[in-house]
Amino acid sequence: MSITPERQKVIDFTEKYYRTPTVIVGAKDGTKDISPEHLRGKTIGVQVSTIHQNYVKKYYGDGSIIKTYQTQDEADQDLAAGRLDYVEDDAVTVGAFLQTEAGRACCELKGTVRDDPEILGQGAAGGVRKEDTELKARLNAAIKAVRASGEYAAITAKYVNFDIYGD
Repeated sequence: MSITPERQKVIDFTEKYYRTPTVIVGAKDGTKDISPEHLRGKTIGVQVSTIHQNYVKKYYGDGSIIKTYQTQDEADQDLAAGRLDYVEDDAVTVGAFLQTEAGRACCELKGTVRDDPEILGQGAAGGVRKEDTELKARLNAAIKAVRASGEYAAITAKYVNFDIYGD
């Protein structure tokens, strides 16, 4: 779950276990401009009730058409079919889509959006009840131990070619 200030009002979080960039993907045309001006009038797909929907609404909502989907796979399928101009999502998820046959055929990474921790959060972590301090401490110790042992890096290297832990 993304650690956002809004969510921190309700629950507590463990230490993050990853923080990956948010990116925009679109049709292969060589254009890498993801500015709100360039995307004006274009349709952007995002998964509903996510940090990505909130980001697109804030930064692109005045000039772009936002189409929401129950799953990211549905948005990716519409992008591949030409029913969307762009999608915004997490770099790992987008990377997996771009490795599929449909993703390789249609699309390319356009760029990384400007960070906004108020919307995109501080990374992903486990959500715990505020009163579960002992559970939070045990989970934090486990996260630190797996990172310190090198196992975290070994596991993530099998799936992505960058440090998903982030800054």
